[in-house]
Amino acid sequence: MRFLFTVQGEGRGHYTQALSLAAILRRQGHEVVAVLVGKSDNREIPSFFTEKIGAPVTAFHSPNFTSFYKQKRPNILMSVATNFSRPFIFRKSLQLIRHMIDEYRPDRVINFYEMITGMAYGIYRFDKKMGVEMICVAHQYILLNPNYKTTAEQDVRYYFLRMLSRITSNRASRILALSLRDMPGAPEKKIVTVPPLLRPEVFCTKPSNGNYIHGYMLNAGYYDEIVRWHARHPEVPLHFFWDKNDAVEEVQVDDRLTLSRLNDEKFLQSMAGSMAYATTAGFESLCEALYYHKPILMIPVHVEQEFNAYDASLSGAGVAGKRFELDRLIDFIPRYQPDERFRDWVHQAEERFVKEIC
Repeated sequence: MRFLFTVQGEGRGHYTQALSLAAILRRQGHEVVAVLVGKSDNREIPSFFTEKIGAPVTAFHSPNFTSFYKQKRPNILMSVATNFSRPFIFRKSLQLIRHMIDEYRPDRVINFYEMITGMAYGIYRFDKKMGVEMICVAHQYILLNPNYKTTAEQDVRYYFLRMLSRITSNRASRILALSLRDMPGAPEKKIVTVPPLLRPEVFCTKPSNGNYIHGYMLNAGYYDEIVRWHARHPEVPLHFFWDKNDAVEEVQVDDRLTLSRLNDEKFLQSMAGSMAYATTAGFESLCEALYYHKPILMIPVHVEQEFNAYDASLSGAGVAGKRFELDRLIDFIPRYQPDERFRDWVHQAEERFVKEIC
């Protein structure tokens, strides 16, 4: 079968999920013919993705969260206003998706939480007019599963996320909800619960217990917080990664604080050898830390990551906070109890995805 991928280009999680699924499909004799990435002006497509995906990659403009105040937390109202002010740009993106599907004629489109793709299916109805089904893959879809329980307060907080999830999965034939735990799906809503998609390198890297804290900051505005904490606790080694566009490959602030530009292999090796992980709560790296049995401090940047942090806390993965105050992480380490079932659940991914997609 021929597959076309569409990928939301914010953060690294959807990229690594696409890499993992592409590897699974190729092992089964299928082909990924093209990849479309919806991104904002201030994000680059990571080189590790373009080098490893094994298919032509085309970028297009897609709605995104707009950051403010030293590039920390996105402002939802500002994001909505900015995105609705760009209808002509997004119309071109819709037309690009239509052109690509018409050119490549895939058997199926796999959508990794990309909004314009969901809108395109609502407008052009590729499933009905061309017979090209869309299958959606993301962790956020677990919120649409009635078997996943949240509180009334959380329902209000996650309303925007549920709405976005419905837009991205418009006219999907199946919705594959990545989950940290096995649970029933919802056939009446086309929702199937599946394990996380971890890239092959995760299974080839052996974890060990180092003496440093490994970290990732999605936005560069958190740099000041990390430096301030380091100044108070210079005895704790820190190795942080970021995706700052103009950053050099590695900055050695001092002998106990290293900042590295995001590199998938170095990132995994650093995580596997650390004593704990501090992160802005992207789903994929939370799964990697769970797999390696690393306690986590989660600093959500936006509502998606707030949900990721809440869900990971149900598995005992770590603690959530609003700032990179690593004291909480250090205090949590002695109390951390790994979820021993998680690795077995992850190892079922290939079998379950082949069943649902091929």
